[in-house]
Amino acid sequence: MGWDDYVTAWSGLHGGFDPRTATPVVRGWVLLAYRIGSLLGRNRIRPLTVTLTGLLICLAVPVVIGLAGPAGLAAGALLVLLAAVADGLDGAVAVVTGRVTRAGHVYDSVADRLGEAAWLTAFWLAGAPAWLAVAAGASSWLHEYLRARAATAGMKEIGAVTVGERPTRVSVGVTGLVLAPLAALAEPAWTAPVLTVTVAIWLLLQVLGLFQLTVAVHRALR
Repeated sequence: MGWDDYVTAWSGLHGGFDPRTATPVVRGWVLLAYRIGSLLGRNRIRPLTVTLTGLLICLAVPVVIGLAGPAGLAAGALLVLLAAVADGLDGAVAVVTGRVTRAGHVYDSVADRLGEAAWLTAFWLAGAPAWLAVAAGASSWLHEYLRARAATAGMKEIGAVTVGERPTRVSVGVTGLVLAPLAALAEPAWTAPVLTVTVAIWLLLQVLGLFQLTVAVHRALR
């Protein structure tokens, strides 16, 4: 399947949104998923296999950080990045192999929320306040829940590509897990503050994204 055909199929599954018109982060995310997904599809890898692999990698993040402490933060960053890639690949594999199903969409969404909960748990274990991690997770869940309910209510388009989309969460999470051990090299006490700021930025972007999406949903359904 060529890139243009893939974009057409992908767009049909995402409310008509064309990733070629998106921000560089989102556009690059979709393009990378297409290229690797095509490779996996040629090797007969099933979408559900990729979904489960990504979820297992996510669940390993708090385990690694819990066991290794600050030394495990860099490894956690790598795992988050790998899990994010796997998350984008299951849908890509489904599209390029013609195995798109409604059940697969549900499994993917559940795996995404569980994965993000695991990442935020890792931040808490490494020093971020529990209440802040819970608030960030709740706002992410509400962001996705609002879009899902709007689609059920009849919103045909995606609504809006907000500043709080999943690629943004991945970018923030990976950046925080990379910066924290670097800061610890200068001063071990800086680890927790860096992670706290990271989760706070996550929460702020989710709140802003939720506002953007709420406005778009109101305009679409009023």
